[in-house]
Amino acid sequence: MSNPQMQERAGFPGVLIHESSYVDSPARIGVGTRIWHFCHVLPNTVIGEGCSFGQNVVAGPDVTIGDRCKIQNNVSIYKGVTLEDGVFCGPSCVFTNVNNPRAEVQRMDEARDTLVKRGASIGANATIVCGHTLGEYCFIAAGAVVTGDVPAHAMMAGVPARRIGWMSVAGAKLGDDLVCPIDGSNYREGANGLERV
Repeated sequence: MSNPQMQERAGFPGVLIHESSYVDSPARIGVGTRIWHFCHVLPNTVIGEGCSFGQNVVAGPDVTIGDRCKIQNNVSIYKGVTLEDGVFCGPSCVFTNVNNPRAEVQRMDEARDTLVKRGASIGANATIVCGHTLGEYCFIAAGAVVTGDVPAHAMMAGVPARRIGWMSVAGAKLGDDLVCPIDGSNYREGANGLERV
């Protein structure tokens, strides 16, 4: 389905950007990425191939987003946040950048980096407190508040978030046998969470 308001722009071949969105220079955006209504890409932001930005997404400055990431409506990805390939950010999820913000106190020199590893899924309205790493293919439930590092494949829920299970690459909750009910792949516990056998 074509949308006449989604067009390629000079400097971004193969990228569709809605006419209501802004892209500041310099920025790099990979082929096949679609940026929908009312988005703003700030300077020095790198966005991979095949990504999708929903309405009202802000990325940057100085942010790196991998290939095939899906960022749903109303998400801001601040400086210091890195998303690896295949990350899903649900609607209105939040990334913080300072642990103890005050409107009247400047603390951006205290900003802490956040790394979201390949294939992670973050549910709607979840909050990711800065300074932590979310492991590969972890699953953060809607509304959860992540206050520490998350192991690979961990299923996290609650406030503060706690591990309540394990998730496969295919997105299925694993049972005690650690076998994915969708594709039959096997997992085992490792030093940083689960790993596929």
